[in-house]
Amino acid sequence: MDFGLKDKVAFVAGGSQGIGKATAIELSKEGAKVVICALDDPELPNAVEEIRSIAGNEVIGIPANLTVTEDARNFIRKGVEHFGTIDILVNNAGGPPDKKFLEIDEDLWNLGFRLNLLSTITMTREAVPVMMEKRWGRIINMTSVSVKQPIEGLILSNTIRIGVVGLAKTLSNELAPYNITVNNVCPAYIATERVRKLSIDVAGKQGTTPGEIIHKWESQMAMGRMGKPEEVAALIAFLASERAAFITGDSIQIDGGYYKGVM
Repeated sequence: MDFGLKDKVAFVAGGSQGIGKATAIELSKEGAKVVICALDDPELPNAVEEIRSIAGNEVIGIPANLTVTEDARNFIRKGVEHFGTIDILVNNAGGPPDKKFLEIDEDLWNLGFRLNLLSTITMTREAVPVMMEKRWGRIINMTSVSVKQPIEGLILSNTIRIGVVGLAKTLSNELAPYNITVNNVCPAYIATERVRKLSIDVAGKQGTTPGEIIHKWESQMAMGRMGKPEEVAALIAFLASERAAFITGDSIQIDGGYYKGVM
């Protein structure tokens, strides 16, 4: 199936590992030129080289701490300066710390806000004028199944990510006349380094083992297993394509049957 992404320019935040890297690889395999960002550490150039070697298309990496507004802004600006445009934006910034309500001070609330909502606003604000001018664009926000079914111990994520859903729903109406779609991808537990670390943290708090925590999470999903980053990436590539032109303003779960609601 041809997704029509050849020579499109795709920006993938948090693209050096996990779902972000899998997404960058998938888009590159579909023919897109890719810009990724991550903290300035060895993972970034290594990821750039890995993505390039797999797909053979041009990839660049830009160091950025997405909790810093200027970094989020420069990620888009520098990438547009290099490629001359932006067609696809994948807002993916990882997740905030796992804490209970009384464990979270104002600084942590601000961190979560900057990481998961303000960074999305900032990157989208930089990308939209370029997309409007060319009258085509795809904005895909990585959120969580927690926007539909809150997850115990993740109150920062449960609270802040829903703001991204409101942003996307509103923007989808504003930008539809320009052939720009805006959607949210809502995964449950995916086999990433973040989830592995989360299982260790939760196990320590509950006096059990990470393996038992992962087994518990897997038992909550109808498929009986965690998702793979590549499975999420395949959904994102579809939403970025011409074939998804009539999908906008939606929050799409990819959760192996974790969410039990009917709406």
